[in-house]
Amino acid sequence: MTTNVTPGVLPVDDARYGKSVTRLSWGAIFAGVVLAIAVQLVLGILGTGIGLTMVDPVEGTTPGAAGFGIGAGIYWLITTVIALGAGGYAAARVAGVHDRFDGLVHGLVVWGVTLILTMYLLTSAVGGIIGGAFRTVGSVASAAGTGIGAAAPKVADVAGVDTGDVREEAAAYLSDAPSDPARMTPEQAQKEIAKELPALARGGQDGVQAERRIVDIVAAQRQISRPEAQAQVTRAKAQFVKTKNETIDTAKSATDTAAGAAAGTSFMIVIALLVGAAAAGFGATTATRRRRV
Repeated sequence: MTTNVTPGVLPVDDARYGKSVTRLSWGAIFAGVVLAIAVQLVLGILGTGIGLTMVDPVEGTTPGAAGFGIGAGIYWLITTVIALGAGGYAAARVAGVHDRFDGLVHGLVVWGVTLILTMYLLTSAVGGIIGGAFRTVGSVASAAGTGIGAAAPKVADVAGVDTGDVREEAAAYLSDAPSDPARMTPEQAQKEIAKELPALARGGQDGVQAERRIVDIVAAQRQISRPEAQAQVTRAKAQFVKTKNETIDTAKSATDTAAGAAAGTSFMIVIALLVGAAAAGFGATTATRRRRV
């Protein structure tokens, strides 16, 4: 295995003597990744300090959330370009590549490894939080699956409440109100109306019967005629339907807005990642050494 060396000229690998050329240097790529992450962290900390200096709650000059968010996004994009450009340049320079395509590959690999490492760190932290949350939910569901009859005494023991008192109190809550609305107390009337509301909301034959029952209770409790009670129940029902529809419309609007914002954010992130890849590739090709012959 022989290498031709000419005074004043870089060593040239000659395939005729059996030596293969190494086109990708992982050591150089690792160095570029470390440099890119370090630069990104330093610039990120610097940006945080700059942002905090803009907050002045005493004078009331704190920037708005929208403007602050846009400024932070632009700063993050600029720091990403600088960091990946420096990492790509360092990788290509350390590897000593002579071909622009080889330099471009080194820069893109630095970008890819940096991206994968960053995503791994983020998903690992978030995954730990989500995993803990799901484990908590699973424990609650498992406890619920053992049955209310078995869980109630345990809860009562923890709270220091006698289970006999709990059963008596539950029996009082579940006791049927008098069938005659005129004999009901105001509390019993309210509970009876609340019990009929789900059927009223479902509609159909059950809804008709529930509405009649509510009208009877209102007429007896307020000592008014049944037509007057029917009018009051009808108005209340219409108001309930209106409020429910407005709530549904508001929820749909908020969902659409959130989905649009998420889509816009996704596109911006993709653009930022592509810009970072371009920066890493540009930095690496800039560092390509020309082979002297």
